[in-house]
Amino acid sequence: MPDNVIRLRERGGETEKITINLGYVDLGRVDLLVQEGFYSNRTDFIRTAIRTQLAAHADVVTQSIVRHTLELGLRDYSKADLEALKAAGERLHIKVVGLARIASDVSAELALATIESITVLGVLQASAELKAALAGRIR
Repeated sequence: MPDNVIRLRERGGETEKITINLGYVDLGRVDLLVQEGFYSNRTDFIRTAIRTQLAAHADVVTQSIVRHTLELGLRDYSKADLEALKAAGERLHIKVVGLARIASDVSAELALATIESITVLGVLQASAELKAALAGRIR
């Protein structure tokens, strides 16, 4: 790599791909708005529509987060975090709106000993082994 090139970190983990089905008429309307220059592409339209709806319901989402005592955003759980819980004899109830990540070096044994339940409204990133071990605790 040349000296004057700075490698940016990859952004793959910041978004999640979703699939939607639209009727032909709705899709045609979206394409018309794109063609008329209101949006750069279909994805831009969909993101804008989603953000508009989330903004319209922001108070309800906030109240629900408070009511359910959910953490909002990104929450990482490291091996050291879980080992400290285990040493203290405590169990963890993971409740996240956004992204919850369990470190790749966390063993299934440690996770089972420390994680009582997992509720993630968004994405749970963990190894396939951990997800399988914790399957009965994921809501």
